[in-house]
Amino acid sequence: MPSPDFPGGELELPQALFAVSLSVVVPCYNELATVERLLRRVRTLPLDLEVIVVDDGSVDGTRDLLRKLERTELIDVLVLLPSNRGKGAALRAGFERATGDIVAVQDADLEYDPVQLPSLVAPIVEGLADAVYGSRFTGPRQNTYYYWNHVGNRVITTVSNAFTNLRLTDIETCYKVIRRDLLRTLPLTARSFTIEPEITARLAQSRARVVELPISYHGRSYEEGKKIGWRDGVRALRAILQFNILGPKAKRWKRPDRDPWRERNPETGK
Repeated sequence: MPSPDFPGGELELPQALFAVSLSVVVPCYNELATVERLLRRVRTLPLDLEVIVVDDGSVDGTRDLLRKLERTELIDVLVLLPSNRGKGAALRAGFERATGDIVAVQDADLEYDPVQLPSLVAPIVEGLADAVYGSRFTGPRQNTYYYWNHVGNRVITTVSNAFTNLRLTDIETCYKVIRRDLLRTLPLTARSFTIEPEITARLAQSRARVVELPISYHGRSYEEGKKIGWRDGVRALRAILQFNILGPKAKRWKRPDRDPWRERNPETGK
């Protein structure tokens, strides 16, 4: 079966893809204008899906809409965090509830089209990767990206690669698809956007096989709701140093049977 259209061309999707379950974790903060359309697109995927939406303290009416959508087929699991705790906290809350064989992150803002997810899941199903990143920079040039965001991402990714020895082009991408059994062993602690370099560092420390595939990307403006800024870039650089130089605590890392998220509940912060 050919894959959906994406910048890398067409790939033949393995039949085994349709025998695995995929948990799609959707972190959401003030996305009233886009979240329902996004969820409807996700539900068109020909996969065994579990859709987990985590609202991170939205104040624009998103929470009320999600409560209504929870009663439909669009949402399997809805998590409402009591306040705005950050993307990292939202993702960790979603990861904790995931039951699929594979877990994918999907932002709610429609910058990333979920039609690309089957192609990103395929290398894991085929046994070629443990984690797959969707890169915005390995396909045709895309003009919907702020110049300084582009430069900042390149710097962040280059610094991360120097520590992890991975040859990635886009560690800040939303699209991270990971085997759930591996994901559960990663001691994730970040609350903010620094979850992106932390996931990359932890995957490298676990010696996971991480590959990239090209994706399409349709960036929005700050007026339209784009949230990440230069301060997040500075925090990401600091996080790369923290997560790669300090590394995970030895006791945590040596006990793969324990649940690292139980140490600090992302919903309560305790």
